Amino acid sequence: MSVDKQMRAASPKALMSMNFAPLKNDTFLRALLRQETDYTPLWLMRQAGRYLPEYRATRKGAGSFLSLAKNPGFATEVTLQPIDRYGLDAAILFSDILTVPDAMGLGLYFEEGEGPKFERPLKDEKDVMALKVPEAGSLQYVFDAVTQIRTALDGRVPLIGFSGSPWTLACYMVEGQGSRDFHTVKSMMYKRPDLMHHILRTNADAVATYLNAQIDAGAQAVMIFDSWGGALADGAYQEFSLSYMRDIVSQLQKEKDGKRIPAIVFTKGGGLWLEQLADIGADALGLDWTMNLGQARAKVGDKVALQGNLDPAVLFAEPEQIRKQVIAALDSYGKPAAGHGHVFNLGHGISQFTPLESVSVLVETVHEYSRKQRQSV
Repeated sequence: MSVDKQMRAASPKALMSMNFAPLKNDTFLRALLRQETDYTPLWLMRQAGRYLPEYRATRKGAGSFLSLAKNPGFATEVTLQPIDRYGLDAAILFSDILTVPDAMGLGLYFEEGEGPKFERPLKDEKDVMALKVPEAGSLQYVFDAVTQIRTALDGRVPLIGFSGSPWTLACYMVEGQGSRDFHTVKSMMYKRPDLMHHILRTNADAVATYLNAQIDAGAQAVMIFDSWGGALADGAYQEFSLSYMRDIVSQLQKEKDGKRIPAIVFTKGGGLWLEQLADIGADALGLDWTMNLGQARAKVGDKVALQGNLDPAVLFAEPEQIRKQVIAALDSYGKPAAGHGHVFNLGHGISQFTPLESVSVLVETVHEYSRKQRQSV
């Protein structure tokens, strides 16, 4: 029986009682904690996805995205696929940011080519006031997946758990789907800030509980994706997004089994608020591709590590051009120093059309050039 089939067949309760293998490559965690590393570690947002032929095959076998995401065995299989193919320094749980509102009863579903939607979005005060933190056990399939993935990794690299931010979740919960202008959710925010704060407080409590449960299940770092924070105006961002992420970070477990559990926060389009983000208590900040790494490092100093931030479109260029852009990003950040840390990543998720060989060039260049940086005087 293959490892994948064994993991699908294994009892989650049995897995929960297993001792995890010692970590063989902790470079990613050390970088997040601003400790010395031999090279710059990297992983890719959305690294387990449609650009991989093995992922497409597994998804076809699962029948649908939700069937894939809600089956711990399938989630384990696809989480490991990019780790098996590339020399990445971290795995990230295969799941969806909308699992929390789905567990709240909003009815998540996917239409081919149209992205996620909710059957029961929050339309009025009655809907909003009925919103509650999900029942215990409603997201057990996620925690079972975390434990199975951590076990299957066998200590190769650390496992990242994640959630959407309260504001990003609220955007989908009120709009009922993705949006370009966020007119509906922003209208509620300005007309009825009391209702919006009720949604966000509920989401923050749910996300903190959710991430802590992922840590208990085996996640070795956690990340908050504030994908739509950049859609907010200055002032509104601080009130309706930043403050709730600060609240979550303050509730997160900082240690598990004697090991630090770093927290990463990523606001897409959040460069304007970088210094404020650095003060909320997270260990690292994710950056999108609009930010200059060197300038970001100068702004945050030794408060936090940085993660990012190559434009995903660079991976459609020729190999030599990819190498040039990767080296430029590493040079922009500069040679790591005591108390500073950098995790290489894309500025957002990898495109489903990305050539496989481009990722190989990216990974090899980051590892090779960053080692040379550390050897230079």
